[in-house]
Amino acid sequence: MAGEQIPVIDISNIDEASGAQLVDAVHDWGFAFIKGSNTGFSAPLIDRLFELSGTLFKLPSEEKESCAISSNNKGWSRLHSETLDPKNQKKGDLKEAFNFGEFVNGKAQQPIPPSLAHKEAEIGDFADRCSGLCMQLLRLFALGLKISETDGGQAWFARHHDASKGPSGSILRLLYYPAPGACLPDTDASALRAGAHSDYGSITLLFQRSSQPGLEVLSPQTDWSSVPVWPPGTEGDQYPPILVNVGDLLSYWTNGFLKSTVHRVVFPPNGGSTDRYSVAYFCHPANDTKLAPVPSEVVTTALASTGTNRDVLTGSRTLTAEDHLRSRLAATYGWEKGRNGES
Repeated sequence: MAGEQIPVIDISNIDEASGAQLVDAVHDWGFAFIKGSNTGFSAPLIDRLFELSGTLFKLPSEEKESCAISSNNKGWSRLHSETLDPKNQKKGDLKEAFNFGEFVNGKAQQPIPPSLAHKEAEIGDFADRCSGLCMQLLRLFALGLKISETDGGQAWFARHHDASKGPSGSILRLLYYPAPGACLPDTDASALRAGAHSDYGSITLLFQRSSQPGLEVLSPQTDWSSVPVWPPGTEGDQYPPILVNVGDLLSYWTNGFLKSTVHRVVFPPNGGSTDRYSVAYFCHPANDTKLAPVPSEVVTTALASTGTNRDVLTGSRTLTAEDHLRSRLAATYGWEKGRNGES
């Protein structure tokens, strides 16, 4: 799959036509770019968060360490501490990250670096905007899958992601991938900035920086293809396109009809010396949400034509959102499964 083939979907209208376009895109690719002023993310707003991200990762290690990530999946993770592809990676990912969980009235429900305390509300506003955009996308997916009003209609996915339903695994993640070279003298040719993986939640929003490529996706032909930071011709858009991908949970709900595509982050092919910054928002439903198959004739008909029939079960019970997240985090960080997800 060539990166330029990833479709660009205008979501200015939350209607069945836009929903069908989005469903078609992620059924084929697992990824889509979305655009439109109603995304809520202007170029200056995105630039401002990247400035804050740069400030955070330049802080002394001692200050970041005071907010170290724990089994609740919130806080700072140092270089090599996360291994997204533990079966194939010799060493952990060449990146730092900071995970922000839910904000309440602009306040983080976790320790944050003191140097960024005065920007807490600004970061919280960005996270809230991400959540709002994801709710729009979840409604579009329901429209595109033609879920009947009797079964919940366009609110079918969104209602499971309503914050009033209880805590969730949703995370705003700031990411910093140091440039190869002097700061990483032990880097070998096989090292990855982020190992091959699929995302753990329902959907992911990805914000990237100009001239900082590196994302690759695994195509249906099982080869790696690079993804552009922005689709060609959109570099100067007032509301830059945002890359969206389906996570494991939306794939489970639709029995694989919507594709959770494996992807990774690599070093520049020509030995470039540029840092890479990105921001990801991982949207999750309430922890106790059961991943029972979605009531969609679109999915049922498609699966029947391929002879597919899979329920999402663990033993004799339906898998929950928290079950899946705990399992994936345990493998990624080497945490004890029984302790993942603690608050």
